[in-house]
This record gives sequence, structure tokens and C-alpha cells, in this order.
Amino acid sequence: MSMPEMPKWYDDDGQIVSCTEKVKVMTENMTELYQAAQDAFEDALLMGCSEKQLREYLRALIEGVENPYRKS
Repeated sequence: MSMPEMPKWYDDDGQIVSCTEKVKVMTENMTELYQAAQDAFEDALLMGCSEKQLREYLRALIEGVENPYRKS
């Protein structure tokens, strides 16, 4: 499986994020994140780690990302 197609990005109000520069930054960030995850995944497999455990951990890792800008 390859990197998923980049979605259209929306803000919390449902408005599309249309600024070309913002979309470019999101694309670059998601591409870098995918490549780092792919590299770490392959390294772990080569070291004999369980694919199932790796996938579970990567899901948990993403779920643990915190929003420092959340409105109180």
C-alpha cells in the first residue's frame, strides 16, 4: 500500500482550507510523516518486530498526538 491520496483540508467550521501555501505545507508535512513512519516500520520488521504490534503502536502514537490549540 502506498501513501493515501491527499484529501481536501477543512477547518472546524467545515470551510475548505484553500490557501495554496497552507495546502503545500500540509502536503509536505504529511509526505514527511508517511516516509518517517514507513522507514521506522521497515526497520522494525527487519529487526524482527511483530507487524501487528507495530501497526497497533503506530495507531496509538497518532491517537496520542495532542492539540495545543484546543479552545477551552
